[in-house]
Amino acid sequence: MLSATLKLPSGYVIPRVGFGVYQNSDAVPAVLEAFKAGYRHIDSAQAYHNEAQVGKAFRQSGLKREDVYITSKINSPDHGYVRTLKGVDASLEEFSFDYLDLYLIHSPLSGRDLRLATYKALVEAKAAGKLKSIGVSNYGIKHIEEIRDAGYELPSVNQIELHPFCQQRQIVKYCVANNIAVEAYCPIMRGQRFDHPILVKISKKHDKDIAQILIRWSLQRDYIPLPKSATPSRIQSNFQVFDWELDVADMDELNGLDLGKDGAVSWNPVDAP
Repeated sequence: MLSATLKLPSGYVIPRVGFGVYQNSDAVPAVLEAFKAGYRHIDSAQAYHNEAQVGKAFRQSGLKREDVYITSKINSPDHGYVRTLKGVDASLEEFSFDYLDLYLIHSPLSGRDLRLATYKALVEAKAAGKLKSIGVSNYGIKHIEEIRDAGYELPSVNQIELHPFCQQRQIVKYCVANNIAVEAYCPIMRGQRFDHPILVKISKKHDKDIAQILIRWSLQRDYIPLPKSATPSRIQSNFQVFDWELDVADMDELNGLDLGKDGAVSWNPVDAP
């Protein structure tokens, strides 16, 4: 049976399914429902403007801090060494936490110099105990190679858009080869293409909904999917993906759906200069 956790290069353990809160302006009810459903991994960001709500939901949940994995990200307009150090402190204040489990550079859009200055700040915040693990999001190979060339530790995580129609095989292969965990955002494609005949067929075959099929595909590809929903029944069903599996034929069919960049449903700025 597939493990519910994965060990990161930083040595910390991350839950294999996270709960996304993008565009959730009132995240408290959804996060509480996610905790009830069994999620212990919440993926937020400064740009989502709901860090404080995630922290509030955690405190209402009655869970222990060490039992919950919380991620946030710094957006490109706030990149730079000093601004990033202040940004980490601002996130901690918003959550009312002493540390965050994972902190990501949200995108590579700020350019090489600011990207590296931002990463340097994250390395220092990690050394200070404010962050357990650090990583990046929407990074292509050249962006991560910049980090290596600068002599910094490689990121523990790269969070990118991933689903059968947008498989980003080149950067995924690179991350696997370099022991960088791959997180999959938009794993259920924002509900798009749910009428595709292969998805419908596999859904009926396993008596699972299409979102569950997509999340399970992500897990079996060894990604960390981050489904989001504000609907309690969907929040629950999206987590019911550990006690069954897709067979080889299913995976082959889903793997064959890749449309490359044309399959993306989000911004996907992995080719930023």
